[in-house]
Amino acid sequence: MLNQRLQQKLLQKLSPQQILLMKLLQIPSIALEQRIKQEIEENPALDESAESEETDELSERDDIAGEEKEEFEEYDSKDDEFDLNDYMDDDDTPSYRLNVNNTSSDDEHREVPFVSDTSFHDVLFSQLGYRKLNETEFIIASNIIGNLDDSGYLQRDINAMVDDLAFTQNISTSKDEILKILSIIQEFDPAGVGARSLQECLLIQLRRKDEDYNRYIKLAIQILDRYFIEFTKKHYDKIIKKVGITEDDLKGAIAEILKLNPKPGNSISETTKLNHYILPDFMIFNNNGILELSLNSRNAPELRLSRSYTDMLQSYSESKKTRQQKDAFMFIKQKIDSAKWFIDAIKQRQNTLYVTMSAIMEYQYEYFLTGDDTRLRPMILKDIAEIVSLDISTISRVANSKYVQTPFGTFLLKSFFSESMQKDDGEEVSTREIKKILTDCLDAENKSKPLTDEQLTGILKEKGYAIARRTVAKYREQLSIPVARLRKEL
Repeated sequence: MLNQRLQQKLLQKLSPQQILLMKLLQIPSIALEQRIKQEIEENPALDESAESEETDELSERDDIAGEEKEEFEEYDSKDDEFDLNDYMDDDDTPSYRLNVNNTSSDDEHREVPFVSDTSFHDVLFSQLGYRKLNETEFIIASNIIGNLDDSGYLQRDINAMVDDLAFTQNISTSKDEILKILSIIQEFDPAGVGARSLQECLLIQLRRKDEDYNRYIKLAIQILDRYFIEFTKKHYDKIIKKVGITEDDLKGAIAEILKLNPKPGNSISETTKLNHYILPDFMIFNNNGILELSLNSRNAPELRLSRSYTDMLQSYSESKKTRQQKDAFMFIKQKIDSAKWFIDAIKQRQNTLYVTMSAIMEYQYEYFLTGDDTRLRPMILKDIAEIVSLDISTISRVANSKYVQTPFGTFLLKSFFSESMQKDDGEEVSTREIKKILTDCLDAENKSKPLTDEQLTGILKEKGYAIARRTVAKYREQLSIPVARLRKEL
């Protein structure tokens, strides 16, 4: 049965402006440039000044469109909700006064050259052209090259490639035929391409060398071929005993293996890929012991409303007589509203970024003065959120993917956030300080007898850091440092 009842609910909804601000906050400067460009392309009411270098993605605007069905007479009267002055620029400077032309025909224009190199797969295809293959073999070889990853390895299963060729190319082949073509590709440069495992990759490179010229190469091939598991686990004593060699022989063989490239494809792809530079969002300068913070200029684009659109809005507001003119008026008003929201969101983003980074700089003042990791104070998102009176999620968005340039290098902003730990004397220290001490201990260790996690725990306890062995193991893994057995050297 149908029944009526009263129900009270408390809901919290974000406005389109708030959603736009949250999206803009979490992107770095280099991504902000792309978003501004897209916004300018999709919203003709938004312009950037000639001296700015920014870009951004369109902010979706849902309001105001529903007002189209209102009666036309509402727009003829002076509505309290619509004030034309709000849509006009604050200054009455003509647009031609804003244009600057400091160039002449005698000026020398220099363009930044962009080098277009061949990719890793293109190099292999060019070598494939020198081989005498029939049409079917060429298609199979091309399929194999296409399945190589950027490191030069063939990760695709051979049986799956047989099925791929049958369904996509209508070629009936066998596993043996694919392996035959694969052996041809493994002869290409750089040495080691087309391997299906690290072991095969290293063996291909070693067999390319003159085995009679260096006896250590033969020994290295024997070790990798028969005792690869023991070699990866650094069970050197077992290898010496099974092969019947001396420790010096093993050192010579290992020296030959260390000359090899475990990722042959990267030797080409790293030079052909575009360089990705880190663009800092903040810059901190040390001015005679006083820290100064500045925001990257890319975070402060010079955006403004299009003067032609504001002029059109004024003309349509003064002469709204037809349905078409009313629709045009609503379209222009919607675009200008969207542009104003976007400009306001950019300004709020600048203010939020600056306020948050200022709080972080003050909180870690000693660290930014000296660059010493031991001066880094324990800091979590909640600490900064309480200082700047913002939500923790907002601080998280600011710290996400943002970089700060300091006199000691450029660092990821979230790397300054760390948990606290109490020493034996009651002092609160950052976990990053413990990791720094842990790294120093590992750098100074005897590589023939590397320190175990238990020994590292004892060293830290002697320094006043009472932490468990499993915590030491966790920090070591976070630093991408292998266990003692894998750090051992002869």
